[in-house]
Amino acid sequence: MTEMEFAREGKITDLMREAARYENVSAETIRDGIAAGTIIISRNKKRANGKALAVGKGLRTKVNANIGTSKDDTSIDKELEKAQVAVAAGADAIMDLSTGGPVDEIRAAIISQTDACIGSVPLYQAALDTVNRQKKAIVDMSVDDIFAGVIKHLDDGVDFITVHCGVTLETVARMKNEGRLMDVVSRGGSFTVEWMLHNRQQNPLFEQFDRLLEITRVYDATLSLGDGFRPGCIADATDRAQIQELIILGELTQRAWKAGVQVMIEGPGHVPLNQIEANIQLQKRLCHGAPFYVLGPLVTDIAPGYDHITCAIGGTLAAAAGADFLCYVTPSEHLRLPTVEDVHEGVMASRIAAHAGDIVKGVPGAIEKDIAMAKCRKQLDWEGQFKLALDPAKARRLRAESGVDEEHGACTMCGEFCAYKVMNARDEAIIVKG
Repeated sequence: MTEMEFAREGKITDLMREAARYENVSAETIRDGIAAGTIIISRNKKRANGKALAVGKGLRTKVNANIGTSKDDTSIDKELEKAQVAVAAGADAIMDLSTGGPVDEIRAAIISQTDACIGSVPLYQAALDTVNRQKKAIVDMSVDDIFAGVIKHLDDGVDFITVHCGVTLETVARMKNEGRLMDVVSRGGSFTVEWMLHNRQQNPLFEQFDRLLEITRVYDATLSLGDGFRPGCIADATDRAQIQELIILGELTQRAWKAGVQVMIEGPGHVPLNQIEANIQLQKRLCHGAPFYVLGPLVTDIAPGYDHITCAIGGTLAAAAGADFLCYVTPSEHLRLPTVEDVHEGVMASRIAAHAGDIVKGVPGAIEKDIAMAKCRKQLDWEGQFKLALDPAKARRLRAESGVDEEHGACTMCGEFCAYKVMNARDEAIIVKG
């Protein structure tokens, strides 16, 4: 039986209890959410290590970090270091999107050397095997090749897989009729579109969705229903192709639930600030409250080098509006493969956004952290501030670089005119006089 089937029978499993401990909620809350489809526990049954990551309604907003090689940089060591840095920075999940070098070895190493939740896109595996091993073009993949990629990743222990089941011939037609500026920017989405148009066939992952469910159910993994038509610029946001795909994903969600398979929905992308809340509401309505996993969203297209900031701005509003899972963006987005430093900056930016959203959503324990920080700041308790900081090492380093000793108390911004010192001295004087 799957976690969803156990939950529907009212049973609480060890994974549910484990997830409840991490979330500081009751096991009943996790069970009931899984039964309703509003919470998932992403954990491949075959995986020997890894935490039981719960994502969804009423829980802390999670953060994912994308890593992976390309044909231009195939170093396993670099990607393993990125995975370790991402987890150390507080990422809840890692997506391995490798498309260059020994991708099987890279995926296996990431899975074995971290306890973070692991995601992937099996279509990349199918495409690479077709090109590298069969010496054919991507459009010459067979249907069995595509499903072999799915089985390979799940058998390796991947916890959730992105599958672009909503990319259909009908959705392509809607995109062409509307006239997008950037067409399809999703790599998996573009592979699927080209395969369908070349072969004049429907998307196998849509047409044979029941086959996909049967495979996934064996591993009790999570289907992350991918956003192949996510907007790649703010001018393309919330158009007919994006919404048509979302409608299809809502229908597929119900079919997955019927089969006992857990689902989350992937979302945009590049979205102007005034459309983000509407996008979240649409997804929640059309996909029946399934957890929503968003890339960004990025709120402007003209900040290359700073897209971790555009991502954090959009991610904050998305999380506050009900998004459950934020996929980070690094300063390297649109420019290059991210460095280790970029990965750290991207994770921190999205963690800030997630926490800010959690305060609005009333997630247990969120605002309490800020209250504790305020008390430490008032008392000039630097160690307390460092412990509460999202990035303690950076906070400590910046304080140390100022050259101020601990007896000085205040920072070098205000020095002796620090408002806290003034007010604290006044309070002490009142106590002495009293």
